[in-house]
Amino acid sequence: MKTLHERTCCKPEGMPLPRQKKICLFIVLFATAFWLGPAPAAGGTSLEHGSAPPADECAAAVFHPPILSKRPSENAYDKIILEAAKRHDVHPALIKAIIKAESSYNPRAVSKKGARGLMQLMPATARAMGVKNSFDPRHNIHGGTKYFKRMLDEFDGNIRLALAAYNAGIQKVRRYGSIPPYKATRAYIRKVISYYREYRLQMRMMARS
Repeated sequence: MKTLHERTCCKPEGMPLPRQKKICLFIVLFATAFWLGPAPAAGGTSLEHGSAPPADECAAAVFHPPILSKRPSENAYDKIILEAAKRHDVHPALIKAIIKAESSYNPRAVSKKGARGLMQLMPATARAMGVKNSFDPRHNIHGGTKYFKRMLDEFDGNIRLALAAYNAGIQKVRRYGSIPPYKATRAYIRKVISYYREYRLQMRMMARS
């Protein structure tokens, strides 16, 4: 017994081969669309306005991998970071940790308050550090590291106090004589210290290999 494809796609006498293929494809597509029919409109779940599809529909859906960010990798600025670390006497792992916490390596990052670039320099701070373009990675990293080094010197090398000053402002740290009682600032310090330890460990492992 012949299949539908064999019955409908047999070559009529004298018909050129390209035309025969077009007719066969049209018939197969038409038959498939006719049998399957359109998805029922009534009773279905709309995906408009952000509503979620049913669980069984999600399971059957085709998986689409997330769009990868075009943001540079964490190693993209290592050369500049090493230059800044050597010039300003700040550990490169600490510079990387600040960049990670501040902008997640996005050189075009702008905060709600107007801080810009990799190390999130405020315009006034950038000018004071001689930074001409806060969105230029080299300018930003050197300016941010120079400013952080001043915070370290101000607080006798105490990294946590220097980070508090970098985040909340040097006047706030002076006023309280310690880390200000701000949740955001304390969370920021914990985050940077965590990244700092992680990057230091990575650097040690790379040095041994």
